[in-house]
Amino acid sequence: MKDPIAEFKEERINRIEKQGNDDGIKKSSSKLMLDSINTGYSYNFSWMGRPVIQYPQDIVAMQEIIWDVKPDLIIETGIAHGGSLIMYASFLELIGHGEVLGIDIDIREHNKKEIEKHPMSKRITMIQGSSIDRDIVSRVKEFAQGKSKVMVVLDSNHTHDHVKQELDLYFDFVTKDSYLVVFDTVVEDLPNDVYVDRPWGKGDNPKTAVWEFLKENNDFEIDKSIDNKLLISVAPEGYLKRIS
Repeated sequence: MKDPIAEFKEERINRIEKQGNDDGIKKSSSKLMLDSINTGYSYNFSWMGRPVIQYPQDIVAMQEIIWDVKPDLIIETGIAHGGSLIMYASFLELIGHGEVLGIDIDIREHNKKEIEKHPMSKRITMIQGSSIDRDIVSRVKEFAQGKSKVMVVLDSNHTHDHVKQELDLYFDFVTKDSYLVVFDTVVEDLPNDVYVDRPWGKGDNPKTAVWEFLKENNDFEIDKSIDNKLLISVAPEGYLKRIS
């Protein structure tokens, strides 16, 4: 008799692989993604009372990764309203251990106050400064000392040059079988007129930085099963697993 739990997991793996090869559903997902970006869909959600500027699919993906990896430390560049910091901290609270370190060049005072008074703040530390400043990276290195399982999430400035610098500076914090997650790789897949008011766009964005990084670094690979699972995501080809 087959183990029903193993059987369910196998069915899910096969379904996800089949979904990833379905051009029709991928085309529909791309249209929905573009339409939802045009309406500001990602700004609709909160996590434990703080705005979390993410798509629900990516939120679930991060929960699954954090549950599987059980990191001692999650490093995130880009804080904004702090919803992601609080979300990751709440996942770690459920697991029973771990810390979140957030870095942002401008932690606005009203957001800082809300984060610091939140129940999950006990697992959160924030550093103000540029994520690519060598002094800031040194502080991160000191903070990560002794942590055996580390994840990194890049979600700050989305230009190619900035993200590539972050990748080069932060990849080594990521431990084997953990993840380096690069958000907003979806910019490369969108029409040129979507981000006319931003310094990034097609050909100059997180995904192009990921492509360049992977040409130089064989320790990571794109976890395509996550892309195939989510279909709707701001981070296609951005879930990088450390394999060595």
